[in-house]
Amino acid sequence: MYNNKRVAVIVAAAGRGTRMGSPIPKQFLEIGGVPVLVKTLKVFQRMDEIDYIFVVTNEEYLDHCKVITKRAGIDKISAIVPGGDHRQDSVYNALMEINRLHPGVAYVLIHDGARPYVSENIIRNVLEVTEKKGAAVAAVAMKNSIRHSSEGSVSREDFVSVQTPQGFRKAELIRSYEAALEDSYYGTDDAELVERAGFPIEIVEGEYQNIKITTKEDLPMENRVGTGFDVHKLVEGRRLVLGGVEIEYAKGLLGHSDADVLIHALMDALLGAAGFGDIGRHFPDSDPEYEGISSMVLLGRVKRMLDENFYKVGNVDVTVIAERPKIAAYIDAMRQTIARTLDIDESRINIKGTTTEQLGFTGRGEGIAAHAVCSIYR
Repeated sequence: MYNNKRVAVIVAAAGRGTRMGSPIPKQFLEIGGVPVLVKTLKVFQRMDEIDYIFVVTNEEYLDHCKVITKRAGIDKISAIVPGGDHRQDSVYNALMEINRLHPGVAYVLIHDGARPYVSENIIRNVLEVTEKKGAAVAAVAMKNSIRHSSEGSVSREDFVSVQTPQGFRKAELIRSYEAALEDSYYGTDDAELVERAGFPIEIVEGEYQNIKITTKEDLPMENRVGTGFDVHKLVEGRRLVLGGVEIEYAKGLLGHSDADVLIHALMDALLGAAGFGDIGRHFPDSDPEYEGISSMVLLGRVKRMLDENFYKVGNVDVTVIAERPKIAAYIDAMRQTIARTLDIDESRINIKGTTTEQLGFTGRGEGIAAHAVCSIYR
C-alpha cells in the first residue's frame, strides 16, 4: 500500500523472445540458476508498497509460470493471466483482471518481465510521481549518438531511452486502453496510449543497469564447473570404446549403450555444470532407444542442450583409471573426436590415464573408471 492507496503491478512476460534465438522465451531463461521472470518478481514481492502482482504469460507457459513462482515463494501474485496476440492485448487482459479482483486499486505499475535488474528506488520514484502527476515513466539519457535511417544524425539530447516500470492512475489507464481499443490503435508502450488519450506523462530518472534482456549478449557472463564419475565392468565379447575411439583389447565395457565410460563421465560433468541433472535422467538404461547407441551421439545431444541455453564449453579434463589397457597411443584421436562433437579447439581438452597400483577392481582389471571436470560459460 502506498499512502493508504492500493497498488498493483502488471508484469508483462508473454513475449516469445525471438531475437534471443532460444527455444524457450527469454523470461524463463536462468541467471545464476534463477529464472529471469522470478528475479524480476522478487523485487516487487519484497516491497511493502506493492499489494498485488499480476503476471501475463504465454498460454502454454501458464502452468510452468505457476510452478516456478510458487517454488520461489512469490505469494503476492493475484493471477497469472494468458497473454494476447500483442503486448497491448496482454496488458489489457491483466488490467481487466485487476478491475475484477481488486476494484479498489488506485495505481497500476507496468513492468517488463525481462527487466530483472530493476531497483526498488526506481519503483518508488515512479510510484511517487504517479501519485502526484498521474502518470510516470522511467527513462535514461541516450549514451550514443543516434541517426535517422534516411535523414541523417539527430541530437541525442533531444531523446531519452524509455524503461519500465511505468506508473498510472488505474482509472486513466483503463480509459486510455479502451480509447485505443475502440480505434484499433496499437502503440509502442503504455505511456503512448495514455498520452494519446490526453493525459500528461512525467519522466522519472531510471538506471542504466535496468536493462531489458533481449538478446543473448544481454545475459551476464556466467561461469560454471561440473564433475562427473563413471564405472563400467570389463567383459569378454564386447568392443572397448573410450573417448569415441575403439581400442584393441581382449575385453570391452559392459553397458546398455556402448559403455564409453570416458564420455559418460564427461556428459555427467557437462550436465552437472549446467544444472541439468545426469545422464540417467536424460538417457535411462531402461529405454530401448539407447541400447547399443554410440555415446558420442549422446554427447552431441548434451551439446545441443547447452547450446539451447547459450552455454559454451570452456575446457575439459578427464582421467581414465585403468590398470590396462594403456591409452596413451589413443589420446590424440580421442581429443579430436571430442573436439569435433563439442565444437571446441583440441587445446581445451585434456585426457590422461592413471592406475591404482593394482589395488581395487581397476587394479585387478575388472573394470575401468573415469573422472571428468569441465567448465562452461555463457
